[in-house]
Amino acid sequence: MVNYKLTLSYDGTNYHGFQIQKNAVTVQEILEKGLFKIYREKIRIIAASRTDTGVHARGQVINYRAPGFIPPHKVPYALNSVLPDDIRIKEGEMVSPEFHSRHDALGKLYSYTLDRGRFHSVFWRHYAVHIPYPLDVSAMREGARLLKGRHDFTSFCSAGDKVKNREREIIRADWEEGGDWLKFFIEADGFLYNMVRIIVGTLLEVGRNKTDPEKVAEIIKARDRSKAGPTAGARGLCLEKVYYD
Repeated sequence: MVNYKLTLSYDGTNYHGFQIQKNAVTVQEILEKGLFKIYREKIRIIAASRTDTGVHARGQVINYRAPGFIPPHKVPYALNSVLPDDIRIKEGEMVSPEFHSRHDALGKLYSYTLDRGRFHSVFWRHYAVHIPYPLDVSAMREGARLLKGRHDFTSFCSAGDKVKNREREIIRADWEEGGDWLKFFIEADGFLYNMVRIIVGTLLEVGRNKTDPEKVAEIIKARDRSKAGPTAGARGLCLEKVYYD
């Protein structure tokens, strides 16, 4: 058996997240059905990130063990031929038997896209959240700057997350502008459940002058979900890249 590592992208609009669920179509289900078609046996995959309903990915990473009769560079062609158009394998490689796409990840980069046009873009309605009101981007950048470093991010974690250690190190947190678009990039050694979306929701409160940017530091120290802003919508979120050694 060979351990394959695949990098893939997908449009999460029509899926109930990545992880297999009963009575709901997920990315994992579609991938495993595709693998069954090319290997003729049931194969279980492991993903670096179990993205939520409506969340997209440009750089998701999975691994799986299977017979080695398909060269890794040919797996993308074989699998793409049986996958729907909203899921695409971009790269395939053979890795050590010990490689685990989730446990071996050193960090992840996410983006979150806002559409600031007067009306929402018809072509980007599934990939950006429409924000038609003015935003103080300078204040949002200042708030984002205060997120950097190692902190306990309990305030930016949904109540359902059972993880005990909620310390994470944020390496990058910045906003980039372009026309009607405003995009947030955040890189960390790991993320809690809904962490990015709660951070974005909080920074939007800063951008609307409902919260001072300096209060971001206070929200972190509070370790209290109720102190942070609302959870931003799923469709603006995209997993850009997963980092490994």
